[in-house]
Amino acid sequence: MWVLMGQDNELKNIDTTSMYLRTEAVISKEKLEKLKNAKVLICGVGGVGSYALEALARIGIGNIYILDKDIVEPSNINRQLVASWYTLGMAKAEVGAVHVETVNPKCNVVSYVEYINPANVDKYITKDLDYVIDAIDSIDSKIAVIAKCKELSVKIISSMGMGNRMDPTKIKISDISKTTMCPLARLVRKRLKDIGITKLKVVFSDEEAIKTPDKKIGSLPFVPSVAGLYMAYEVVKDIINE
Repeated sequence: MWVLMGQDNELKNIDTTSMYLRTEAVISKEKLEKLKNAKVLICGVGGVGSYALEALARIGIGNIYILDKDIVEPSNINRQLVASWYTLGMAKAEVGAVHVETVNPKCNVVSYVEYINPANVDKYITKDLDYVIDAIDSIDSKIAVIAKCKELSVKIISSMGMGNRMDPTKIKISDISKTTMCPLARLVRKRLKDIGITKLKVVFSDEEAIKTPDKKIGSLPFVPSVAGLYMAYEVVKDIINE
């Protein structure tokens, strides 16, 4: 039933003007129009990406493209907005797109059930994008996406490691050169330096990762979610202040 709601074409005919009344009060009608015309690609809609997606849909981004090949599993339910007992086994990208349709029917949302990687990055990272949100786990894919965005001068913000952390107040937005306490950021920084990239806007946590039994990677609902919301904030701020 939840999924079927997103397939109701009558939603497209709804007058959504009233949903922006409180948004307009803060950012003005002119800036809201910028958001409605913006194009944002979200790579990965797990714990971080799904919350970025949620915020961008609700604030009125007019064109959202979602890339993720994963399906919803029970272990996702503790922290991912696309995950519930109703969506088990479904593609995260498709679940996310349906949800956007129910929240913001006027949004042009496109889902790709595919991983972005060095082999297909040219297909998805294009000059007409206003922003790319990198919420990818794979280091090779992350580097490929960042490099392509830098090549095309497309704005990008990347999420660093949020696993095994508990305190959302330790999350920060910074250039990757100023990150601390994050092994993933250290690795990404080195890999980027090797290809001549020294600047990158990132969301990271300076909380020391909690040591878990058998070195398992765990995650809590309030850390990746806050990181995703921070990313959405940066995207919106940059678009409306251009």
